[in-house]
Amino acid sequence: MLKLLFVLPALLLFALLPQEPAATPAQATAPDAAVPLTNPVKPTPESQAHAKTMYKYDCAVCHGAGGDGKGELVADMNLKLKDWTDPAALKDIPDGTLFTIIKDGKGQMPAEADRAKPNDLWNMVILVRSFAKK
Repeated sequence: MLKLLFVLPALLLFALLPQEPAATPAQATAPDAAVPLTNPVKPTPESQAHAKTMYKYDCAVCHGAGGDGKGELVADMNLKLKDWTDPAALKDIPDGTLFTIIKDGKGQMPAEADRAKPNDLWNMVILVRSFAKK
């Protein structure tokens, strides 16, 4: 009983202190919507070669070797992917959105953030845009 007299006031004090609301998972990971992301990377032959290698190992199995959305796993996983060889497929999607999708993943697509540096991800955005037929 004596312990309760010491513990109860401390508990009440902490319970009544003003608290910051907890951040939702979306708030914790989403970039500020008011600040659009722009690609800071200027591609080089080396950086694009590295992006192609990353794409070949991590992306082509679903998105297709040339970005047509017809990779080996598309039918098996019952996926519908965009054909990036069609210029209209990405015309309304800003670079920052593509970067975020590649970084964080989307749907069944795994995130690349833990496996690639930001510059590598930006170079991947450049590579994906290069698939569009001119």
